[in-house]
Formats: sequence, structure tokens, C-alpha cells
Amino acid sequence: MMALARAVMLFVGLGATCAYAADIGYLAPPGAPAKEFPSPRRPVAQIVGPTRASEEHRDSLNEAGEIARLLELKPGMTVGDVGAGSGYHTVRLSPLVGPTGSVIAQDVTRNYLVELAKRTQRLKLTNVIFALGKPHDPRLPASFLDAAILVHMYHEIAQPYAFLYNLAPALKQGARLGIVDLERPTSEHGTPIELLRCELATVGYREIATYQLAGDGGYLAVFSPPEDGSRKSPRDIVACGNRAGAR
Repeated sequence: MMALARAVMLFVGLGATCAYAADIGYLAPPGAPAKEFPSPRRPVAQIVGPTRASEEHRDSLNEAGEIARLLELKPGMTVGDVGAGSGYHTVRLSPLVGPTGSVIAQDVTRNYLVELAKRTQRLKLTNVIFALGKPHDPRLPASFLDAAILVHMYHEIAQPYAFLYNLAPALKQGARLGIVDLERPTSEHGTPIELLRCELATVGYREIATYQLAGDGGYLAVFSPPEDGSRKSPRDIVACGNRAGAR
């Protein structure tokens, strides 16, 4: 929690200034190490850039608005934009949660966060906190988030079982995890919904609902995190098979 307090103090004192960008780091101590978990039995897509499509196109589909509506995001919430990239959702969630809420822009690529910090400075967004993560661990404090979104990036998580396991404690009781992806093989930058369901269930997440987004936006799958005491131990997690469409 000391790391979180330090990050918040920097955030309040400097806003999203370049000086703050230079100090972007982890918000929490390491979670369980990757070696304790199985590797996925399917391809992991490479990270090819900080965004998947133009913001104008995504706005034309009301992507951010639909996700916020379906997840019931509200002012005052703390929402994690996990795999924030260029910050498409971060900069749209910031005014939605308002001055009493906050957006945690998290990514494993530090340069993306540095550029996003500069962007939030230009936009004068003062409720965004930046969090560096690892491929197996988002490095977020316990009981931190009211909701989290992973948008078009799940297929790029190198260690999904470890990542989901280490993400769970950061989600408050009653929090929701929303994953947006395309119904296509992981090697083609998507995740078949049945494969996603299997991998989340294997770690102990429970599916709440699945929605089809407009246009080429893909699907939004909503999950609740494992309840207290029900999170599986790493040694009990068995990787899902390479299901149809996951090649």
C-alpha cells in the first residue's frame, strides 16, 4: 500500500505531467509468480500497437458508451483500464467517473503509459492514475477496483492464468470484469468465446452475461471475480485445451 500511497501523492501533486510520466511504475508488490501456473495451450498474439482501430471509427460505434452502459459504470467508481494502450477508454472513462472517481490506466508497455500521461495532461484529466504491470501480474492493490475492462487485448496476455489469478484480489466484492474481444482465433487477435469462458472459469471467475457490440466491435463478456476463499490455488489450475477456433 505504500507504493499506492506514493503514486497517489505524485498524481495529486503533479497531475499527468511529464515529470509524473517519468515516474510511472508498479502500484503493488508482486503477486504469485508465473512459474506456478500452466502456460496457455493456444497461441498468444503479439502486441503490435497501442490501438486496434481509429478512434473516430470506434466513436461511430459508440464503443465506450456501450461498454460503460452494459457494465453500469457510474460517477465515483474506480475503474481499471487494463491494457490501456493509447488510452481510448481511459480518456472517455475519466469524465464519466468524475472528480470523485478515478481511472487506473494499466499496461505492460511503459512507453504506452508515458504517452498516455502526456495525453491526459493535454486534456487536463486529473483523475487518472498510471500502473505498470507484468505479463503475468497487473500489479494492482487489493480491493482497489469497482470494475475493470480488458478491451481487445486478452489474446495478447502471455500468461493468462497467472494474470487472471493476480488480478482477482484487486477487484472489490461485487466488482465486474468486462472483456471485449473478437470471435476469431487467438493467433488472429481474437479469442473464441468458449475458450475465454473456459480460461476464466478455470481460475474461478463466473460469467454473468455476454453481449454483442455494434459493427466490428466484437463481444463483451462480463464476469464476477472468484469469491473470497474460492479462488483456486495455482497448482489446481489446469490449462484449457486448444479448442476449435483457437489455433
